[in-house]
Amino acid sequence: MKWDKFTFIDLFAGIGGIRLGFEGVGGKCIFSSEFDEDACKTYEANFGEHPAGDITKIEASSIPGFDILLGGFPCQAFSIIGKKEGFANETCGTLFFDIERILKEKKPKAFMLENVRNLTAHDNGNTFKVITTHLEALGYHVHSRVLNALDYGAPQKRERIIIVGFLDDVKFKFPKPVPLSERKTLSDILECHVDSKYYVKDRIRNSRLERLKDKDYPKPYISHENMAGSITPHPYSSALRAGASANYILINDERRPTERGLLRIQGFPDSYKIVVPYGKVKKQTGNSVAVPVIKAVAREMIQALKAFNEMEGKDDGKSTEIERLKTFDNANLVSAECVSQRTDQ
Repeated sequence: MKWDKFTFIDLFAGIGGIRLGFEGVGGKCIFSSEFDEDACKTYEANFGEHPAGDITKIEASSIPGFDILLGGFPCQAFSIIGKKEGFANETCGTLFFDIERILKEKKPKAFMLENVRNLTAHDNGNTFKVITTHLEALGYHVHSRVLNALDYGAPQKRERIIIVGFLDDVKFKFPKPVPLSERKTLSDILECHVDSKYYVKDRIRNSRLERLKDKDYPKPYISHENMAGSITPHPYSSALRAGASANYILINDERRPTERGLLRIQGFPDSYKIVVPYGKVKKQTGNSVAVPVIKAVAREMIQALKAFNEMEGKDDGKSTEIERLKTFDNANLVSAECVSQRTDQ
């Protein structure tokens, strides 16, 4: 396999941010799954397919063969903003194990998973240890790192853990930050003229300006209100959040981002279609990923896989086939103590 073209599946697909990143380096999606119907509506409008529904109800054997598994599995159970219930959360936290069962059944060459930064610290690191232990028990060489969207061209401070795995001992390195000259600024993405409906009421604007830490901060800026009530301006957006208040972030403390502006903050192209109301776009972009980060990781993964094939002098990695099969046969031997909070499905 040359990796100029490859197939992937898009689990917990949302509105397709991860898909965009991997399509950008030659990938073809052959299966997608998403639980939220509003997100499915947006996904279908942009990719021409309606994702399959609840992944917990889909048999792994029914999914066609593929090269790479992708999944931004739900983060609410691990988020520092949420209740941080982890695997005790039956509706979100245990969805990792659906990724595990699909990996075990389909044995793809690689995977990439995305989640909130707090996943690494949840339960004093035990949750992340369980995840990596299970992935390694399936025979994967696992790499992980927290990446910030600001470093890869998106004007948003969004830190997310990226977990990458390969069946073969591929020499993988996470992408280096892009040069400052290649990074989008607020001036690059913000519209100059927007409808009056995006502007906040005078009392909100005046309240924000009164509490603004630096009243001479150059425009354009985006500010948000912290827990103490302070208003801090930045030349970038704070991390978009699905459940944030209507005025969570404001541009120049006078207006909300438009639907297109929210998508641009996440690095979506202007060709991306908007088919749901503002509130749903806000939720969907808050739940999505920064596309430039995913594309940068995808590029490094494919380059690493190509280099491995060239080094081995073969395309299918048969040299490790016996060892991998042995590992998969023993994958059920992982101690039950590692999943003490797992809920059987």
